[in-house]
Amino acid sequence: MSAQLLPEPLRKGLFRTLLLSTFFIAAKPLHGQQQKATEGTPGLSAKLINIESATNEPFRFSASLYNRTAGQQLYELRADLPIGWQISYRVDGSQVTSVNLAAGQTREIAIEITASGNAAAGKYIIPFKAVSSVQTLQLQLEAVVKGSYGVSLGTPSGRLSEELTSGAHKDIELEVHNTGTLPLSSLSISPQLPSGWEASFSPSQIERLDAGKKMTVKATLKVPDKTIAGDYSATFSLGGNNANAQAAFRIFVKTSVLSGWIGILTIALAVLAVYLLIRKYGRR
Repeated sequence: MSAQLLPEPLRKGLFRTLLLSTFFIAAKPLHGQQQKATEGTPGLSAKLINIESATNEPFRFSASLYNRTAGQQLYELRADLPIGWQISYRVDGSQVTSVNLAAGQTREIAIEITASGNAAAGKYIIPFKAVSSVQTLQLQLEAVVKGSYGVSLGTPSGRLSEELTSGAHKDIELEVHNTGTLPLSSLSISPQLPSGWEASFSPSQIERLDAGKKMTVKATLKVPDKTIAGDYSATFSLGGNNANAQAAFRIFVKTSVLSGWIGILTIALAVLAVYLLIRKYGRR
């Protein structure tokens, strides 16, 4: 039967029925795709879950927290750490302990974990959780401790005082000791000296120092002429890619013997000049 032969009300109803059916058929696949994407989005994820670092360097993770529920949620951030370890959380640069998310909202969380100083080398599993009143989201983070960096700067004898003569120079032996369990590289020493003083080092740079090893560096310290006698301080700073240290020295400067004799001679000549003037003009 042709549609033209149907009564007017029936034709309108049939048209509305076909229009609604077409709309639902077209919308159903799209709705199904959106629902599938939402369900597939993880509530808690991280770009990297395995990070390697030394004990004196922090492990930095970046996590994404997504609220998949239909309402607003307050998530408390928790982690199970080995004894002596520490953790902190930051959102938008501010340190937090919990995150408030609206439905469908995602926030990035910066996680910083610091191992204890005596942590042994190896892999540590850190369970991280975001807990709300209706759900608990979990993530397993892996912190791989590769060892420790450490260095000290001193002298072979342990003495940190020297005596110099004004206008002279002196060689000082400095001892660099790798106190960590990892090798150190690109170590160099820089001085902090009184004005006019000079220092040079041999070698000027240590390219590599293995764990537990020591190396001696010769520091040549030069004091300017006419430096006033007394106590001075000189600091040597050791720096490298992963560690640094300092050694503060007490330097006593004394005048040279020649300078002393010159001073005595000058005083004697002055006294003699005064005596001759008195004799010459005192008789008149």
